[in-house]
Amino acid sequence: MKKLNTQSPDFQAELKALLAFETAQNPEIDRIVADICADVQKRGDAALIEYTNRFDGTSAQTITDLILTQDDLQAAFERLQPEIQTALKTAAARVESYHQRQKMESWTYEDEDGTLLGQQITPLDRVGIYVPGGKAAYPSSVIMNAMPAHVAGVKEIIMVVPTPKGERNDIVLAAAFVAGVTKVFTVGGAQAVAALAYGTESVPQVDKITGPGNAFVAAAKRRVFGVVGIDMVAGPSEILVIADGTTPADWVAMDLFSQAEHDEIAQAILIGTSQPYLDEVQAAMNRLIETMPRRDIIEASLGNRGAMILAKDLDEACEIANYISPEHLELSVENPQEWAKKIRHAGAIFMGRYTSESLGDYCAGPNHVLPTSRTARFSSPLGTYDFQKRSSLIQVSEQGAQKLGKTASVLAHGESLTAHARAAEFRLKD
Repeated sequence: MKKLNTQSPDFQAELKALLAFETAQNPEIDRIVADICADVQKRGDAALIEYTNRFDGTSAQTITDLILTQDDLQAAFERLQPEIQTALKTAAARVESYHQRQKMESWTYEDEDGTLLGQQITPLDRVGIYVPGGKAAYPSSVIMNAMPAHVAGVKEIIMVVPTPKGERNDIVLAAAFVAGVTKVFTVGGAQAVAALAYGTESVPQVDKITGPGNAFVAAAKRRVFGVVGIDMVAGPSEILVIADGTTPADWVAMDLFSQAEHDEIAQAILIGTSQPYLDEVQAAMNRLIETMPRRDIIEASLGNRGAMILAKDLDEACEIANYISPEHLELSVENPQEWAKKIRHAGAIFMGRYTSESLGDYCAGPNHVLPTSRTARFSSPLGTYDFQKRSSLIQVSEQGAQKLGKTASVLAHGESLTAHARAAEFRLKD
């Protein structure tokens, strides 16, 4: 891991270089995705079947071969060991409870002339969630994407999940059952995103697509945005730990590993206020890396984008954190709630030495779909509010029309929009 010191004259340049990540789109991927999306839009189910057989090594003859019903999802749940069933239900219940508190409600008020104003909250009609599949099992991703939609009142939640060589993952399908998914299509890649965005003979068009995927999925989500809504185009996973030296070094080392093991471009950063403590964490990492099944990935991640930063105090550490605006921020310090007040930009804040980031990934309750690549400066975690819409309510009284009509008339004439002005003027008594 790189070693940085805030007292170095080159610190700001070094930090900027550390955070730099090439987000430019790959023209070749974009070209392939554009062709796939256009073909699915044109040929519907036939194109979807063809691409699924080609890319996933399946042998589907009809679209029916790629559809799973509620009965299929329940059967997958019932095949699981009881402890896994319990873990899924526990995680789903906690995520549901948290997201219930995010639910927006409609409201109205009347002003002094009897005009009613307000906001009406309604759920989206239908959403699509993309879930990685095959040997990779991400039941947490199913729960985190489907449950907020379920809480929001979305009537149809359509899940797409690739099944390479026809391999269906029971724990992923069981999570769909627990989280209230309506129907599953065993398709993936850009073709799945296109099917959700444009609709086919069998795949219903959705209003919004959420969920993680590879570069082709990300490119497809960018392409269809505007036809449908999307959650975000996420970058590599990130963790920033601020430690005051009171947390066991082994714990902090493993927390850094927990993000580094995602892939070689994930980022793990530790900010400490004591060089001996940073050295202690480094020694713990050197020892614990020997026990990691994904050692090669962790070492590549830490070598490519990891760092330890020595700050003069926790105030400075918090200011650096606000600049980094990390996806996951651990405040592994005494009095974490007080220090959290100094944090303006972070996807999720994990407070105290017992709060490992991994608990947030699976079962704490808040959503694990978080802004990355410094976008926490202006973005928020996925939540119930992402599956609800706001409509403005306006009911002008006769008395209100006299006052508002004159104001609107003046402004409309000022914009040379005569019909706008007269529409207001017709309602005036004088």
